[in-house]
Amino acid sequence: MQMRAAVLESFGQPLVVTDVQLDEPVRNEVLVRLVACGVCHTDMYTASGTDPSGYAPCVLGHEGAGVVESVGPDVTLVKPGDHVVTLFSPQCGECVHCLSPDTNLCLAIRAQQNLGFLPDGTTRLSRDGERMRHFMGTSTFAQYTVMPEIALARISAEAPLEGACLFACGLSTGLGAAIRTARVKEGSTCVVFGAGMVGLGAIAGCRLQGAERIVAVDMSAGRLELARGQGATEVMLGGPDAVEQILQETGGMGADYTFEATGNVAVMRQAVEAARMGWGLCTVAGVAGRGETLDIVPRLLITGRRVCGSSFGGLKGREDVPALIDRWLAGEIDVEPFISHRMPLDDVNRAFELMHAQDGIRSVLTFD
Repeated sequence: MQMRAAVLESFGQPLVVTDVQLDEPVRNEVLVRLVACGVCHTDMYTASGTDPSGYAPCVLGHEGAGVVESVGPDVTLVKPGDHVVTLFSPQCGECVHCLSPDTNLCLAIRAQQNLGFLPDGTTRLSRDGERMRHFMGTSTFAQYTVMPEIALARISAEAPLEGACLFACGLSTGLGAAIRTARVKEGSTCVVFGAGMVGLGAIAGCRLQGAERIVAVDMSAGRLELARGQGATEVMLGGPDAVEQILQETGGMGADYTFEATGNVAVMRQAVEAARMGWGLCTVAGVAGRGETLDIVPRLLITGRRVCGSSFGGLKGREDVPALIDRWLAGEIDVEPFISHRMPLDDVNRAFELMHAQDGIRSVLTFD
C-alpha cells in the first residue's frame, strides 16, 4: 500500500513527509493503522546524526498507538480491530531474558532490529523501488506500520490513543523506573533530577508507590509546576548546589531513591551523590551522549550507595504497558498535562523545533 510517512533522508536535515510503499505483513507480523504518535528526544537524537547507530534513509518514530488493520500468518497475540501500543522493547515471552524476572531486554529480534530490519532480515518499506529501513522496529511517523506481533501491547479500547501513545516510551520509562526498576518503598524519600516526560513519569511512579517525600529538580519553573501536579511534594531549581541542598533537606544523609532523567552526565553524578549513605539507590534513565562517561567517587559506593540503569523502565511491554494504561483509566495517572501540542504528520519538523526550544513536554502527531 502507499502511505504518507516522515523520512529521515540525511542527518541534520529536516524530515521529508512523502509517499512511501508499505508491504503487507508476513508470518508473525501485523499491519497497524496509526492514530497518534509522540515525538520523542530519541527521534531527534537520531535525526541529528549524533546517534552512532543511526542510519538513513528510514522512517523515524517509535511512540505510537493505533488499531490492528490486518495480520500475517500464524499471528495469535492480536487480531484486527484490537487497539495497540507499539513497543520498541518487545516481549517474546520465550527467550532467557523474557523468562527472567530480572530484566526486560528481550533477545528474540534484537540483532535485526538494531540494524533497521524486521526479524527475517528484510524490510516492508520502500520508495521508488528502493528498500528503506525501519527505526527501532517501529517506524511510527507514518499512517501505517508493519511490526512483529511480539512488539505490540494490546490495550483497552476505552483508552484515548492520543494519550496511550505516550506509554510506548517516555511515560512508561519514567513510571517503570520507580515502580519496576527501583521498586520504591512506601514512606521513602525520593529525588528526581529532570522534569521532562521521563522525570515526570518517575515522579508519578514514586507517588503510586507511596513515597512520603518526592523532590523534583529542574531548571524550568514551568516544569517544576507540572511536577507538583504529578505528585512532587517539594521542588528545587537545579544547579551546582543541588546536592548540597538535598543533603541539607535530608539531615545530611541523602535520599532513599534518586532518579536521573536528563541524559546529562554531570546531573547523573549529582544523582549518585544525592543518594543516601547506607542504602540509597540511584536509577539512571537518561541516555548520555556518544563517548561520555559517568565519573563516580568509589567511596560513595563503598559506603552503601548503589547505581543501576533502567531501559524502558524495566517493563515487560506486553504485560506491563496495558496494566499501566488501566491505572490511567482508573484515574491513578494524569496523562493530559503531558500533551503540550497536537499536530498533523506534516508538522513533524515543527515538533522537533518545539522540543529543541524546550516548549512543552510532548508533541503528539495525529493521523487522518
